[in-house]
Formats: sequence, structure tokens, C-alpha cells
Amino acid sequence: MSATGVWVVGTVTDEELRGLLPSAADRAAASPFPPPSAPAGCAAELDWWRGRAGESLFARSTDGHGEWTATEDARRLCAFFDGCRDGAEPVEDLRDAVMERFPPEDEEGLFAAAARKANPFWALAYALGPEATLRLPGWFGDVLLDSAGLRACLPVAEEALTLTGARRRDAIERIHAWMTGLGDAPDHDADALLDGPLRVLRHAARTGRGVAAFTSWY
Repeated sequence: MSATGVWVVGTVTDEELRGLLPSAADRAAASPFPPPSAPAGCAAELDWWRGRAGESLFARSTDGHGEWTATEDARRLCAFFDGCRDGAEPVEDLRDAVMERFPPEDEEGLFAAAARKANPFWALAYALGPEATLRLPGWFGDVLLDSAGLRACLPVAEEALTLTGARRRDAIERIHAWMTGLGDAPDHDADALLDGPLRVLRHAARTGRGVAAFTSWY
């Protein structure tokens, strides 16, 4: 795969959201942005990931360079994340429409991460583990919440994303393993990947806005 994975998190006003999703039923259905039904095999693969959550899925070289190599289990987890993404045309159109409404110069209200051959959200999910990832709003990196929904989920998201000490060091190492063992992004900013999304969520809550996030490949 020579594509570049992108994850964008930004704020959106309730008015803009109502313009994109005019009916209350549509907004309620899209609010946490899950697929209409879990992909086939999702439950079994999620159970498998839970069973391996405490283990490293990458092998580190012993030649002194400290490079990471993806194991078959790492590739299996990558395939699981890929299978969780809804790539239907209407969903892709909604992603594009929402991203056009992100404020391009709002440093507090916009976060974007890109990596060659790797999806930044998948790296974050591997670092956080299954339980913390499932506590994040949305569905594996895709989020669409109005201001009320954002305020309701913020405390749980803060708990999942606020890492310190050894937990943060381990998460940064895991992000680096994913970005280099599966991707080709040795210069990624792991700290930004941990801190940037939460900054946007908090900014949205302070300013009375909703939040949207989407993963894409280019």
C-alpha cells in the first residue's frame, strides 16, 4: 500500500450539522457514527484483540537500530480496523461535506494527522487498547456529534485519552511501532496524536460547538 492515511478531527456548529442532516432521526443515527450494523466477524475479532491487548504485536530488531517489524497479529489487527470502516458512497460524501466545513485556520478547533502507509487513528487505537478505544466517541475514528452529545461524552473521552507516566511512554512506543512497522512514517509526532484530539474536543465544549472526525486514505 502506497497510500497516505489521514485522520482529521474538527469542530462543527449545530447549525451546520442540521444543514447536513436535516431530520432529527438522521442526526440521532449519525451522532455516534456507528455503521448500521457491526461488520461480519467484528465481535469475534474484538474478542481476539481484547485477549492480546497487553501484548506487543511488533517485533523489535536486535541490531541496535531498534526498528519494528509487524507480526501476523499486527496485520490481523490492521485488517480488523479496516473492516470496521464504512466506505459506502453516502458515508464518504458525508465525510467530505463535513470536512469542507472545518475552520481551516482554527488551531484549537482542528487536528490532522497523516502517515504514509498507515492510518493514524489505528496507531492510536493500538496504543490505547480496545477498552479505551471503545470509550472514545464515534466508531473507530469516525465521529459526528452535536454540542450536547459532545458535552455528554467528553468526561469519558478525557479519561481514555489522558495518559501520564509509564502509560504514556508505553503508548508512544506503541504508536511508533505501528507507524514504522506497518507504515513508513518515522517522523510522526506521537505526542500530538495523543494530545491533539482531546484539545479539539475540549475546545468544542468550551465554544458550544459539536465535533466531527473522519479517517481517509489518499
